[in-house]
Amino acid sequence: MSEISFAIEGVLEDARQKTGLSDFGENDFMEGLQVLLETYDNNGYSERGRKRCRRRVVDLLAARLRIENAFKLHPEIRNEKINQPLFLTGLPRTGTSALLNLLAADPAARPLYMWEGFNPEPIEGLPKGAPDPRYEGMKAFEEEQKKNPEFAKIHATSVDTPEECIHLLNHTFCDVQFGVETMMEPYGSWFQKQDLRKSYAYYADLLRMIQWQRPGERWVLKTPGHLWALDILVELFPDCGIIITHRNPLESVASYCSMMANMMKQRESYDLHELGPVLLEYLARKLERGLQARSTMNPDRFIDIQFTDFVNNAVATAESIYAHFKLPFDDTVAKQLRDYDKAHPMNKHGKHEYSLAQYGLTEDQVLSRFDFYLQQYTINMD
Repeated sequence: MSEISFAIEGVLEDARQKTGLSDFGENDFMEGLQVLLETYDNNGYSERGRKRCRRRVVDLLAARLRIENAFKLHPEIRNEKINQPLFLTGLPRTGTSALLNLLAADPAARPLYMWEGFNPEPIEGLPKGAPDPRYEGMKAFEEEQKKNPEFAKIHATSVDTPEECIHLLNHTFCDVQFGVETMMEPYGSWFQKQDLRKSYAYYADLLRMIQWQRPGERWVLKTPGHLWALDILVELFPDCGIIITHRNPLESVASYCSMMANMMKQRESYDLHELGPVLLEYLARKLERGLQARSTMNPDRFIDIQFTDFVNNAVATAESIYAHFKLPFDDTVAKQLRDYDKAHPMNKHGKHEYSLAQYGLTEDQVLSRFDFYLQQYTINMD
């Protein structure tokens, strides 16, 4: 019997005790929280894994308490205007992170940084523009990541790294969380049935909260999870542009299996050969939903980027994005992007090795399930 309890009232009370606050805002997050706690409780996590998962949930709830308090103290935050954001999405492992980092090298771009995703709320009394002590606090997280060099080959992060929007959406408990949660039950099935409008409305308010503290010229934001909500993004941000990356699914599926398997190490035991089919179906459903939503919208809102084109000439790929969305691309921007690209070659942190067979999948299975995608888009399969 584990000593780590996932009882919902226990984690809520721990968050209250941690902050001295009690208002979590609207309680529409409670169902997702309950399902997430059941998932962590019933999927064979080690004692260390259970402890980490519970601590993470309490931290998210504590942040939510501070967020709600900030909205009370500063109602003007919700009046912030977010103009012409760019959203970058696509299947995982299709170059979204590398492309985000390149686009963020433009001084006019305003990405979400990892430490901000964990700490979107302001510190009362901290002058605008003053150094945020939580930035330094996140260095401890960075050091923790160094203990897993294999994961750095897959997805290297740092305090200063532009990061995924999942870190904001996590506070809603109706999102993909870290991705691994959607590979487990009951959270995986529950999430895929949800209307994500309230979750994304909260996400939009968190972007406003960060912008209110540290303004930028133009948001550049990313997560593969946005494929679940392209229509909602357009509802909330009517002048947004959307970049969708594409890669041979034989490569992207195998690479994502490897990434999720690495994150599954907190569980005491699991069958890698069971992971592959679950993940394959999840990715296919996500892509189906995204493409269906896209088909109902103005095609000029979107640009498609081939992974191979990006690998072969990253700066030219970025320039095509700027041209499509009519963004200024002068010599200064070109130099910033070239300098970044030169300093960050592919596989800088080591080569990521993987294969479909490790995860109980065959090429025929993947190609068959993604036939709808390959029929609709010309994907470089080399």
